[in-house]
Amino acid sequence: MVVNKKPVVIYTDGACSHNPGPGGWAALLMYQGKEKMVSGYVADTTNNRMELQAAISGLKSLKGSRVVDLWTDSQYVRRGMIEWLPGWAANGWKNAQKKDIKNKDLWVELWTLAQKHQVKWHWVKGHSGDEYNERVDEAARKAIEDHR
Repeated sequence: MVVNKKPVVIYTDGACSHNPGPGGWAALLMYQGKEKMVSGYVADTTNNRMELQAAISGLKSLKGSRVVDLWTDSQYVRRGMIEWLPGWAANGWKNAQKKDIKNKDLWVELWTLAQKHQVKWHWVKGHSGDEYNERVDEAARKAIEDHR
């Protein structure tokens, strides 16, 4: 049950230096004129895992059930959540070839978190000048740089 109807806007991004390699993620949460940036680092990962981790961390930062507008420049995350994931969950997290889906651990976590909220999944073209997408991109890259 979603208690608060005013949407929290979340922008997310993941980055990876080499793929696989060191990775960073960031999520910017915005609500009623306030902002909170969260970010993190993983020593050996992939870009897709960082994109998923950014969305997970953004949703984990929320208190209670919320209406959420989540923006990502990752079609992998967006399409996964609105097109592929319901089928994966129904099929025991298997793909069409009956094999475990890639990044199953993160998809399960993201799916579980998303069920607690009313999430609208939006796509924004990366590196296209969107202020908030640029900010999370910079924060994700900085998370990598801070660990070099």
